Amino acid sequence: MEESERRKGSNIILALDPASERTETLLPNSLEILEKTHPFICALKMNHHLVLPLDLFDGVKTIVDKAHALGLPVLMDCKINDIGNTNRVIAENYFKAGFDAVTANPFVGWEEGLQPVFDAARKTAKGVILLVYMSHKAAWEGYGQTVYEPQTGRTKQQYVVFAEKALAWQADGVVVGATYPEKIKEVHTILREKVPIYAPGIGAQGGAVEAAVSSGARYLIVGRTIIEADKPDISAKRIRDLASKSLKRA
Repeated sequence: MEESERRKGSNIILALDPASERTETLLPNSLEILEKTHPFICALKMNHHLVLPLDLFDGVKTIVDKAHALGLPVLMDCKINDIGNTNRVIAENYFKAGFDAVTANPFVGWEEGLQPVFDAARKTAKGVILLVYMSHKAAWEGYGQTVYEPQTGRTKQQYVVFAEKALAWQADGVVVGATYPEKIKEVHTILREKVPIYAPGIGAQGGAVEAAVSSGARYLIVGRTIIEADKPDISAKRIRDLASKSLKRA
């Protein structure tokens, strides 16, 4: 990611997650958007919007291969959240399809939880990005809970515990919604530059570029504001330029 960020001069990750579209147009339209926007982004992110209607090792892999040919890492936002054996199978299949990193949910814990995912990633030089605080309005119901920590006998916010786990597990990144810049700032203080923050929710969900960057977000994940624009390339360039200015002021 760092190499791509330097080479592209961008910290924008395109979320190629179309809201609704006919299956037969998904692949060509996705490839067209990628072709238009690649000069202004540093990575591509996919979710189930494409993986479910398109075959993982056919249509989806075509997009992954195209992104790689354009010099872009590809992240799979699959939010792994099951028992260890299932988690391992999920991770291994996405890595085989060419994805460079997966997202995972710390709620399932380490032993017989996410440890197999990290093991699979380390064996194949891939990455694991942990969810710490999501971007939607109800994120507080899970990630914002006050929880009791048996090891210390103290209570903490759930997202604080997850940020600490990201450090302990040596995660390759964490997700904190751009819609909650105060949470980005708090998590950034915990991570101390050791784990980069990926901030989704820019634009359509109400997240602001400058607020996210000034609070400590390293990468900005942008979807609908770019892919639903009349000119996705112009939108991607505008957001890239705004983020660059914000980084210089930060």
